[in-house]
This record gives sequence, structure tokens and C-alpha cells, in this order.
Amino acid sequence: MTSVIEVQNLTKRYRETVAVDDVSFEIQKDTIYGLLGRNGAGKTTIMSILTAQNFATSGDVRIFGEDPYENAGVLQRMCFVRESQKYPDDALPKHAFDTARLFFPNWDQDFAERLIEDFQLPVKTRIKKLSRGQLSAVGVIIGLAARAEITFFDEPYLGLDAVARQIFYDRLLEDYAAHPRTVILSSHLIDEVSNLLERVLVIDRGRIVMDEDTDVARSRAANIVGDSAAVEAFVAGREVIHRETLGRVSSVTVLGTLTASERAQLAAAGLDVGPVSLQQLIVRITQHAAGTAAAIDEGALR
Repeated sequence: MTSVIEVQNLTKRYRETVAVDDVSFEIQKDTIYGLLGRNGAGKTTIMSILTAQNFATSGDVRIFGEDPYENAGVLQRMCFVRESQKYPDDALPKHAFDTARLFFPNWDQDFAERLIEDFQLPVKTRIKKLSRGQLSAVGVIIGLAARAEITFFDEPYLGLDAVARQIFYDRLLEDYAAHPRTVILSSHLIDEVSNLLERVLVIDRGRIVMDEDTDVARSRAANIVGDSAAVEAFVAGREVIHRETLGRVSSVTVLGTLTASERAQLAAAGLDVGPVSLQQLIVRITQHAAGTAAAIDEGALR
């Protein structure tokens, strides 16, 4: 596949805070990515640097093989939809769409008008008077109708109700199938967007802790449930990322793909094995990473 974004040893510091810590990754053409992680993990900082809205402290970023800073040819091929987008006080949604139509060469006005109807957006109301959900709809419409070669959605649907979010997901998949492009989607609603994602990048404390195809990521862990002694005997020597015990029953999440013989062993021991959702996996991995980092820090202080 062809890489449209290449990042090498990217670091961003804000005085004493390291927001992005020496990360390297590639983004492939015509793929939907999930850029996932906790609040403050560094997701928005990375997207801001990739779209030339922020400066890296060190490292190298290449978009379509070029430096994106002050590069109009590259910037016209990207669209960054962020929850905190600002507009002039007297601006109407129509003004935002008219501006986007001038900037993005692949803009589809018919698609934009269909989306306006889908989201029931009042286009003659000043943007500053729109509800939070309506404001999010403005950004979503721009991000979809722009059909930019690379589109970043940074929590674009905050304030949208469940019906409106589903409209966004449906229109994204429909239009992506007809007009493939690269989409980087940042979200806290991991289970809700997991079926959209072809690949996941998980960032925690400014570092990449997962960069995998979604199907591979889902197979990375399993949940073992049953008699505590039997569970502990099976998981001995494995990397455990979560453990819960109630009486004589334990539920343990382990990393690693189980073989057919291991599954047969579990069945013979009377233990249940279940899949781990993408959201559970990411939550457990980031919790595990945080616990490991804390233990290392504590050991260094002794």
C-alpha cells in the first residue's frame, strides 16, 4: 500500500510537559483509521501537527512526501474537523459551506445539501446561536462533503444525539465506498465506531502503544472466566492486563492469540473463554501501560 503520511520521531513539548513522545508511524492511502486514547494522550496534538496548525519540537512529518507547513498544495488535500472549531460571530452555516467549497477542490455541493437535510441543520441561523449538536453537524458536513484525500475528524460529533451519530457513520461509510480516501477518526466512543475502523493507532501518555489492523487487534486478547485456581494455573506465565475475582471465580484478560489446543485445554478445565471488545482491549492496555509506568517510576525512586 501507499503511505500518504509518514511520521518519524515526532516530539512535542509544552515547557515541562511532553505531549507527544518520539512517535513514528505511517498512514496508508484509502484507509479508515482510529486514533484512539484517553483525554490528554496526545491525539489532538498529533493531528494539529500533521495539518500544520501546530509545530513539532522535533521529528519529521511528511504528507504526500512533502513538508505540510506553508504548503498550500498539500493543505488543500487535507481537511481537519475539530470540535473546537471557531467561526466569525456573524457567520451562518451557509458561509462556512461556501468557504469550504472554494477551498476544497473535491467539494460536492449536492452531497452537502443532502447532509444538511439529513441533520436538519438550520442554515439561516447564526453559527454562534446553534446548539452544540448543530455546531458539530456543521463540521461533519464539511468533513464529508469536502472529500479531501485525507480527512481528520477530532471528536466531531460531540453533542450529536444517537440518531445523528448513526447518520454520520452511515454517510461516511457510503461515501467512502464510492469515493475512497484516508480518514483519521479520533473518538472516545470506541465500541460505537469500531466497525468503521480498518486500522487503529492507540496513543497513551504521548506514545504509540498499538498500531495494528482492527481485526488483528481484536484477536490480541481473550477473557478467561471460571474457578480461580484453574484460571490462575492457565494464565501463569502469560501477560495479564486485567484481573477481577469474586469469591472463587476469577475473570482474567490475557494478551495473545489462543491456539486451538489451548482452547481445548480451557474447555477441558471447565473454563469459559470470550472475546474482548476493541474498547475493552484499549482500556485494559492503557490501564496496564499506566500501571507499568507507575511501577517503573516508583522503582526508580527507591
